[in-house]
Amino acid sequence: MSNVKIDVHHVTRVEGHGDIVVDVQNGEIKKCRFEVVEAPRFFEAFVRGRPYSELSHITSRICGICSVGHATTSLQATEKALGVELTEQATLLRKLNFHGEIIDSHVLHTYYLVAPDFLGLDSVIPLVDANPDVLMRALRIKKLSGDLCAMIGGRHIHPCALTVGGITHTPTGQELRDMQARLMDARADMDETVALFSTLPWPEFERETEYVSLRKDDEYAFIGGTVVTSDGFSYPIEDYRKVTNEWCEPFSTAKWARHNREAYMVGALARFNNNHDQLHPRAKEAAAKLGLKPVCHNPFLNSAAQVVEMVHCVEDSIRIIDELLTRGVKPEQPPQVEVKAGEGTGSCDVPRGILFHNYVYDENGMCTSANCVIPTNQNMANLNADMREFVPQILDKPQDEIRHLLEMLVRAYDPCISCSAHCLTVEFV
Repeated sequence: MSNVKIDVHHVTRVEGHGDIVVDVQNGEIKKCRFEVVEAPRFFEAFVRGRPYSELSHITSRICGICSVGHATTSLQATEKALGVELTEQATLLRKLNFHGEIIDSHVLHTYYLVAPDFLGLDSVIPLVDANPDVLMRALRIKKLSGDLCAMIGGRHIHPCALTVGGITHTPTGQELRDMQARLMDARADMDETVALFSTLPWPEFERETEYVSLRKDDEYAFIGGTVVTSDGFSYPIEDYRKVTNEWCEPFSTAKWARHNREAYMVGALARFNNNHDQLHPRAKEAAAKLGLKPVCHNPFLNSAAQVVEMVHCVEDSIRIIDELLTRGVKPEQPPQVEVKAGEGTGSCDVPRGILFHNYVYDENGMCTSANCVIPTNQNMANLNADMREFVPQILDKPQDEIRHLLEMLVRAYDPCISCSAHCLTVEFV
């Protein structure tokens, strides 16, 4: 197909709107890009002049799917700025809450957004008739993960129990035992999930790029650690600007980022590539069944990496609950905070990739400056680079197939703008 014009208005997802624009004339690509056209949201301005105790509750509203991740990263930054330490119990409970969100977000993306592409469906709704067992499995996992988040954070989204220095609500031993039993029962659903996604015909496309994630020596890193890249670089979290190097493009209201190359990728695939050795053995088995090996350069397999992480988080949640029960859970009061001037940077690897929050506080504990670097922003340059390389490979296909593959490429990145969960509407003009 020597002449193609594709104009997607809009890729309407949770954080707004984005357009896919492709213009091919006589086989030559004149334009090929993903444009974010949503108005800026100004969260960094919202928190200026607000007390330290409010920031995690405000910034959790950046994303309804990653609210635990934003709250945890925000608290980490504030605790560093004010010199606040967590107890071991609070650390374990935060990890458990975080695992719940990883499962919650990944099941939403893999089952509700990705699976219909391969099952010949426009959305997840027709699964009610086409394959009710698959739909019920997705709903069971979603219910489990939501309940896990609520048990720790006080509610499914926008956790109200996470606070500077700890957690205001402690689950009882019986609540933890009941949740652990449900997680053990979920192993069957995890096995079926791996079996389903191992049969999907993933598009064959590779483009070598740099992968950026957190890493720890003793665990598969989600909360804190060191920033590492597949190109061999390593930085303390405080040096995040050396990694992100943000800039603006005139056609996008989302910032872009680059490090050692023109672009880098964050998210489940980046974590898998950098931290495969830290996965639970059952998660490694899942990766093998899915045909996923590090270093994988196929962005479509980001969804397969999410399935692997779901298995890991179920298993690690069972382990964490064992540790909590062995230690004996008890109510804890968060420590008294000594209000002082300071600066802190927090980082978590949330479902869609590495996230940074940086805050500066004055002597009264009021925020004077904030910077949040969102995973989707960091993926913008890489998604566009993938589009530029992918489009020439599919120009000989029918228009419907081109449309479908471009939709799938956008979905593979699981961008934060994806949460409205309806099919992309593509117009050929």
